[in-house]
Amino acid sequence: MKKNYEKQIDSLLAKMSLQEKIGQLNQPETPTADNEEAFMDLVRKGLVGSVLMSVGATAGNDPQGSISVDFYNRIQKTAIEESPNGIPVLFGRDVIHGHKTVFPIPLAMTASFNEELIEQSYRDIAQEASNESVHWTFTPMLDLCHDPRWGRIIEGTGEDPYLGSVVAKAVVKGLQGENVGESDRILACAKHYIGYGASEGGRDYHRTEISDYTLFNYYLPAFKGAIDAGALTVMSAFNDISGQPITSSRRYLTEILRDKLGFQGLVVADYDAVCQLERQGVAESEADCASMALNAGIDLDMHDFCYLNELESLVENGKVSMETIDTAVKRVLSVKFEAGLFDTPYCVPKDYDKAQHRLHSREMAAESMVLLKNENHLLPLQKSADIALVGPFATERRTLLGSWMLDGKERETPNLLETLRGRTSGTVESSNGTDLSLDRSLRWMTHADVIVLALGEKWTDTGESRAVSTASIPNSQIELIRRAKATGKKIVGVLFCGRPVVIEEIADLCDALIYAWHSGSEAANAVCDLLFGDSVPSGRLPVTLLRSSNHIPLYYNVTSSGRPVNCYYGENPGECYVDSLPTPYYPFGYGLSYTEFAYGDICCNTPQLRLEDLKNGQKFRFEIDLHNVGDFDAKETVQLYIHDRAASMMRPLRELKAFQKVFVKRGETCRVVLELGFEDLGFYLPSGEYTVEAGKFDIYIGENCLTPRKTEISVL
Repeated sequence: MKKNYEKQIDSLLAKMSLQEKIGQLNQPETPTADNEEAFMDLVRKGLVGSVLMSVGATAGNDPQGSISVDFYNRIQKTAIEESPNGIPVLFGRDVIHGHKTVFPIPLAMTASFNEELIEQSYRDIAQEASNESVHWTFTPMLDLCHDPRWGRIIEGTGEDPYLGSVVAKAVVKGLQGENVGESDRILACAKHYIGYGASEGGRDYHRTEISDYTLFNYYLPAFKGAIDAGALTVMSAFNDISGQPITSSRRYLTEILRDKLGFQGLVVADYDAVCQLERQGVAESEADCASMALNAGIDLDMHDFCYLNELESLVENGKVSMETIDTAVKRVLSVKFEAGLFDTPYCVPKDYDKAQHRLHSREMAAESMVLLKNENHLLPLQKSADIALVGPFATERRTLLGSWMLDGKERETPNLLETLRGRTSGTVESSNGTDLSLDRSLRWMTHADVIVLALGEKWTDTGESRAVSTASIPNSQIELIRRAKATGKKIVGVLFCGRPVVIEEIADLCDALIYAWHSGSEAANAVCDLLFGDSVPSGRLPVTLLRSSNHIPLYYNVTSSGRPVNCYYGENPGECYVDSLPTPYYPFGYGLSYTEFAYGDICCNTPQLRLEDLKNGQKFRFEIDLHNVGDFDAKETVQLYIHDRAASMMRPLRELKAFQKVFVKRGETCRVVLELGFEDLGFYLPSGEYTVEAGKFDIYIGENCLTPRKTEISVL
């Protein structure tokens, strides 16, 4: 809480009744026509602190009404002019990866490895959403995930804690800026705290087992990044960790989140998470649910009315103290002051550059897409090429926008067929079907120069409550690739997917392959930019692409086995499974370009530093020359990984600790500088204490996590 708001907050608290204080901790969803009158009565009584601007527990996959600025201004006017103390209402909406202009899903944006571009994207998102009464969005989602069967992996940042932290900071800065109280900024919300992405079997909402060592080193860093960047709100997770629901855990919500990570803002429960404590078996009544959640550190109750219905009696019988109530209310009021609601409570729409936002979305989409394969330099295509465009996503629009898209318009989203036809002087023949035995596609495909297959998964198969048992595209699409292959023509596969899918047979059959994700309003234009070389691919995988769903989980930053079976790194993979090859098909950090880069030798300013010097701010400095020896000006993401050879706890075989995305013109050389300091070379003990230990470290610098290029440093 900023000190300059303390007097105003204390003054308000002194005037508020207990009932009105509890009202500040209540967040109902937007009313429907049949309960609007009752809702407005709650607002008049000061019993609504915040409004969830959507309806339903799975709003990301359910149709939502459009926003009426006049309606939300009316709610605000009622609160300010008719409630006991005129406290404004905070409006929150799931603006996850776009508002009117839709950007790629968050997992795709992470693949750009471009924090500046991510920050710019969320700057645009904040400008558009704030123009329609939105004060607060429930993003970034920072749930580290090793299981692509989990539908909500699309909202996160993949499998790496460092990359997650970088993206978290970029999103928070993009949304909140330097002053979230400015009229075109909105509040960020780091979610879901903590461990939601580790649900067993990828089954949404299910239990998790996470050791403290794993929690601090894998799952918490992204949240720390968001907090360090100034995130003012956090959303708690549905799940338990080892039998303890997060919603009722003071250890996780107060001792770790606030005391160790230093978070001082507002914690909101996820939808109905408070009342779900009863179903989870740790509470016998909604009164128990309310007391457990508030005492644990949940400030704002989303949707289920447990706080509003139960807290007054809980205070009276001594199960919840007035101090606890006041602390939670102060956090809510502080966020409202920070967001500028007491100064400018009403939304006054302003013009913004919609065309510029579409250009930014297109740029973000192009940098997010990953070129996985390009045999014999098939891509880029000539713009005069005759193309056979085949597959279920040739004319698809809605799926390109992805899940958790509430306000973008399907009709304003170009599809791939019409975009291709507008970009080539050759012919584009198309079939939107997948069963080629039922049409004449095989015949006309033989007359094309190249076949482009538009494949993937529907947006309805991803997102919340959309887990799958096998992370793969439908068998009918695999059969389509086989039939196209039988023509003898060159095949370009374009995969419009949310989650990382099993890739083996797809990649085997295609001559070139682009992972296009669900990339938003400009997805089709971005694909064409890459197909014809107007943009050069620079996306890199934030997740491992597997050969088989049977290999889940498989991720790069794993600790070493005591036996020589570290199969991710190709060490005796036949001894991991005797019936399949459990190596990544494409590893973390992987991605191709249309040009070729040659890396020079790694130079280090000093291979040894004393631990005390590191604590005092000295850093290891690495320099490497990057030569663009190909035919295109292009961007390359230079990645630095470390391996702590011997420590008091087992450390990952490789950990991403720095990267830099650089632009190098063809024929030119760029010197890339990367640094490692005290905060990069250590790890967290199970107690949560951070430590850097003396010893030797292998340093890998290159194009992905499997790079063989390395040097050695020592901490003395």
